[in-house]
Parts: sequence; structure tokens; C-alpha cells
Amino acid sequence: MNTKKVLLDEADLPDRWYNILPDLPEPPAPYLHPATLQPLGPEDLAPIFPQAIIAQEVSQERWIEIPDRVREIYRIWRPSPLYRAERLERALDTPARIYFKYEGGSPAGSHKPNTAVPQAYYNAAEGVKRLTTETGAGQWGSALALAGSFFGLEVTVYMVRVSYDQKPYRRALMETWGATVYPSPSPRTAAGRAVLERDPDSPGSLGIAISEAVEDAVGREDSRYSLGSVVNHVLLHQTVIGLEAKKQMELVGDYPDVVVGCVGGGSNFAGLAYPFLADVLSGTRTGTRFVAAEPAACPTLTRGVYGYDFGDTAGVGPVAKMYTLGHDFVPDPIHAGGLRYHGDAPSLCILVRHGLVEARAYRQNECFAEAVRFARTEGFLPAPEPSHALRAVAEEAAAAREAGERRVILFGLCGHGHFDMSAYDAYLAGALQDIELAQERIDRAVRDLPAVPA
Repeated sequence: MNTKKVLLDEADLPDRWYNILPDLPEPPAPYLHPATLQPLGPEDLAPIFPQAIIAQEVSQERWIEIPDRVREIYRIWRPSPLYRAERLERALDTPARIYFKYEGGSPAGSHKPNTAVPQAYYNAAEGVKRLTTETGAGQWGSALALAGSFFGLEVTVYMVRVSYDQKPYRRALMETWGATVYPSPSPRTAAGRAVLERDPDSPGSLGIAISEAVEDAVGREDSRYSLGSVVNHVLLHQTVIGLEAKKQMELVGDYPDVVVGCVGGGSNFAGLAYPFLADVLSGTRTGTRFVAAEPAACPTLTRGVYGYDFGDTAGVGPVAKMYTLGHDFVPDPIHAGGLRYHGDAPSLCILVRHGLVEARAYRQNECFAEAVRFARTEGFLPAPEPSHALRAVAEEAAAAREAGERRVILFGLCGHGHFDMSAYDAYLAGALQDIELAQERIDRAVRDLPAVPA
């Protein structure tokens, strides 16, 4: 029998995170101050992040030690299993060998606790009492609520309104772990009130929710802001996924020809792909391809422009150079709420620009079709977000069949879909709206990008 799942011992849990910044083909552009548009210094980030996080954000050290207390909590769900998807292979009629790294076994049901726990740890170590954050589908908010409970931190979450309405049990999960959750835009902040004045029925966006969370954090001395994707330290923490996957692939004697992950801000994709990209960047391996799968309803990497943009709608947070649809962009209320951010991680954008990562955009219904096929073959119910990766996997499997090659495909199943049954219900009933944005709408979104240095 072929190995179905590859398990690591707790002793195999990585003791260091991999930092891709020193290996990038070009240095990342500096963050800019939102008021002056001048490069940010550590003192500018101090009201938002703890000092340890600021240091990690700009570090040029290739390896950064994971604190023992963080590794102790990681052991609740890590190392996570690697599975061989043989039943899916047969359903796809492909000679490819398909593996997936499953992150849905964490208490929050996704990969997000991999960074929530260290962020809570570093904040608590520096005397912070309260964290604020945004969340789209609720996975990040759930993860930070969980981490806050481990370290005795108060957590306030601004949840994108459409997801707040669509996913009430995500909100209930956050509240069970002690967090306070508000639908965003909310009347609690100046940023939220400004949006509501323009559009009382606004469905919200991650950009709006970030503005509210940052405003809330900087207004209180005991508070800091915590971010679930995009920035360097978050992607760093997630590399525990790929580092484990490399050990597991080695145990079965395989190495991926293709690595696939869904992309909203980039943390899930980076977590799996960056340790394998390290081999390509160092010249240790050649030929491995990397595919970033995003929604056609928010196609930042495939249709966005590359330039400086605000990370949030109100322009109160750092300005980053990235692929963006514009910080005012409000995507249609697709169910893949974790993929609705208007920009992407700067390091990932550099890799896309240099051709090291290929970006593809997929429509919602074709992704749900793959999610249902996966559930009916492998048993696991994917969150709507990784269903985009599954669509790319199906394309790669077909390409392997046509070429007659036994390619090895590795993808990230970054979370389960147990809180997304209303979306599955709508899809199975044929009532799920399939949104593909017209190019002219994207053009309108990017036309008003801020006039900041290129």
C-alpha cells in the first residue's frame, strides 16, 4: 500500500522560521508613512506593533528562532499531516501524484494560529494588554481570539460586515474564546462612520476593517494592532507549514514539481511555498513551479497594478509597494471572504514580477465544483478559500495527463469549511452567484491610486 498520510513526531517540529527577505531577487521597497510618504522608521511602527515584531518585519536574518513557549502551544496541532490524495488522482484520471498539507486541524480550523500565537506571545511579553484586528471570513479573527485566550489578552475584532452576516458561527467562536466582535464598517471609529455616511448599506471590506482596527489600537496606550496576512513577519511565522512539508516529502521520497496555494494577502501561500522557493532561489533545485490561485472577483495579482498603495481604506496604516486594486476597492460579497483583500504581500509581489510565481484567477462556481469533488473523494470539506487552489490542482493534473508525466503536485488545504455550509448549500442548490469582474471595473478601481513615489 502507498502511504496515505505522513506524520511527524513532535520532536520534528521546526525550531526556526524561514525568512525569505535576504533571498529575494530584489530588496523589498520600504514601507512609507501614510502622512508624509517618507520611509517608515521603527519609531513610526511602535504605536502599532511590539518591538520584537518590528525587528522581524525588517530582519535580514535567514533563520529566526521560534520561542519555546510558542513551540509548546504549536504542539497542540503541529506538526500537521501531509496526505496523498490518491482518490482525487483517480477521479481526475491523472498520472500525477497529488499531496496536500492539511491545516484544518488547528483549534481555529485553519493555518492562521501559526502567526496568531507568536504575535500574542510577543505582545504579552512587552506588556500589551489588548489587541485589535480585522477579519474577513473570520478565520484570522478566530485565530487571534484563540491566541489571546492563551496569553490573557483582550481581543477586539472588526469583522467585514458581509462575513459577519454570512458566518454567524465564526463570530460565536471568537466570542467563545473571549473576543469582542463588531461588524465593519461600524460607528465606533471615525473611519467606520465615514464609510457609513457615504454608504449606510456598505458590505465592508478588509481595507475598511483594517482602518478601524488600526485607529482603535493607536487610540489606547495598552493596545496594539495585529495583522493576519500581507506583512513580512506574518509570512515568516507561516513557514512552519512548508518546513514540515519538506521533511514529509522527503520521507516518501518525493519532491514537488508544482506547489499550489490560494492567495488573498499571501500568508497561506507563503507558508507552504517559501521553504520550497528557498531551494529554487539558492539553486539547490530547479524546475519547480509555483502557482498562486486567487478569485476572479478580487484579482489583485492578475489584474492589479504594481505600485505603492495604502494598506487600508482610510490611509492610516503603512503604505506598501504591491499589486493592488486600490485601497478604496470593495469586492463583491463572494463567499471566499479570506481572499477579498485589495493588495498582496510585497515579497510575493516581487516573486510574481520576476516570474518565480505564476498567478491565476478563478471564478467562484468552478472552484466550488472542485471543492465538492474533493469532499466526495478525499472526505475533507475545504474552506471556500483553498477551493481556488483545488481548481489550479485540477488544471495541473489535466496537464500531467496530456503530457503523460507523473508530476508531483503539492497544495495547501489551509482550512476546513465547517463554518461555510451556507455557501455550499447555495452552490448545491444552484443559487450561488458566480462573479467575474469586468476589466473596466478593475480599471476604475486602480485609476484613483494615490500619487505616491513609484
